[in-house]
Amino acid sequence: MEAVYDEKDLNRLKEEVCEANLELAAKKLVLYTWGNVSGILREANLMVIKPSGVPYEKLTPDMMVVLDLDGRMIQGDYNPSSDTPTHLELYREFDTIGGVVHTHSTFATAWAQAKRSIACYGTTHSDYFYNEIPCTPELTSEEINGDYERNTGKVIVRTMRDRDYNAVPGILVANHGPFTWGKDPGNAVHNSVVLEELARMAQLTISINHDITGIQKVLMDKHYLRKHGKNAYYGQKVNKEQQR
Repeated sequence: MEAVYDEKDLNRLKEEVCEANLELAAKKLVLYTWGNVSGILREANLMVIKPSGVPYEKLTPDMMVVLDLDGRMIQGDYNPSSDTPTHLELYREFDTIGGVVHTHSTFATAWAQAKRSIACYGTTHSDYFYNEIPCTPELTSEEINGDYERNTGKVIVRTMRDRDYNAVPGILVANHGPFTWGKDPGNAVHNSVVLEELARMAQLTISINHDITGIQKVLMDKHYLRKHGKNAYYGQKVNKEQQR
């Protein structure tokens, strides 16, 4: 069935996805053409993603590629990112997310290559990720030689099965690198920037104290819930009149 969508909404999402990809380069999370950002128009089940292999400095909104959730191309003159099947799998399974990011940022990728989850050592981590940032198991030979990119998405979903993907908005794929997600493409990039800094902090923490244990649960709860809980009080409350 042909996708039905508002062209203005789709163009706006293309602009958001392009801007989010440029933000990855601005925050120095990518080199050359490494990494990608996508976004989704949920009401139309359409995903917008960066074209494959195009340098960030050349990206424009009209170069973004549009696909439906079955992977059929709807709009675009370029091949979509090679990680497209991974992004699609996450949108199909995590039905409240609005953006996905993949990078090969240095510290997060180092943890992924070491096949180690990042434990929660402090309040900075707790402000964004509720407990550890998990690392997936390795893919099997069959998964690698089969539908590799989709299987990457599947191992992420399996690893997150007993976790709240909204409270833990990112993961490390063993031997590969980090994926993050969020309410929209910009928020997913924000989470990617945070994950990289948390990975760097964790590495420094371990180098200072090899015997360090994780944060007290009560303190982790306090910091996460004051920002994200139902009685959160971090930041400013904006009423409807102020939003106008």
